[in-house]
Amino acid sequence: MKESIQQALEVLRKGGIILYPTDTVWGIGCDATNPDAVAKVYEIKRRADSKSLVLLASDIDMICRYVKEIPEMAIQLVEVNDKPMTIIYPGAVTGQHALAPNTVAEDGTVGIRIPMMDFCQQLVARLGRPLVSTSANISGEPTPKNYSEISEEIRSAVDHIVDPSFEKGATGHSSSIIKVGLDYSIEIIRK
Repeated sequence: MKESIQQALEVLRKGGIILYPTDTVWGIGCDATNPDAVAKVYEIKRRADSKSLVLLASDIDMICRYVKEIPEMAIQLVEVNDKPMTIIYPGAVTGQHALAPNTVAEDGTVGIRIPMMDFCQQLVARLGRPLVSTSANISGEPTPKNYSEISEEIRSAVDHIVDPSFEKGATGHSSSIIKVGLDYSIEIIRK
């Protein structure tokens, strides 16, 4: 696994795009602090950049560096969570040494998940900043549940493909998405 993580890191650090397994489905990813790399992801997916992207963080401490204030409810959700869950946080931090502005929704929120898969956790921890994690499909097409369902168009558009054997442990389903507010509001976006 170390070698696969190192290969992916080399590509990410140069602004490249990777195709990789997550704890849910295969993702197209890049360094979430690199606006040019993020723009390439939108281009590959043929997706409007007005739709924000899900990011992966290694832990709550990493999230704290990229969100102005973590709602207490979000911390509680992370602590009790036992299934892949993306939380939409208010107050994303953008700019130099922060999230690329094109990863953030128009209302200033950002969706972040702490992956429940060793490969992803180690990759993000070693990168040291959030990783874009958007499903490996053209926008509007079905989400591939495993590597064999990913189109050749997507495979040929990325700079690096992680070894498909690491997909073991993935659920094959997208994560739930919950939006939390500083006022203790909760909105379930996707179950």
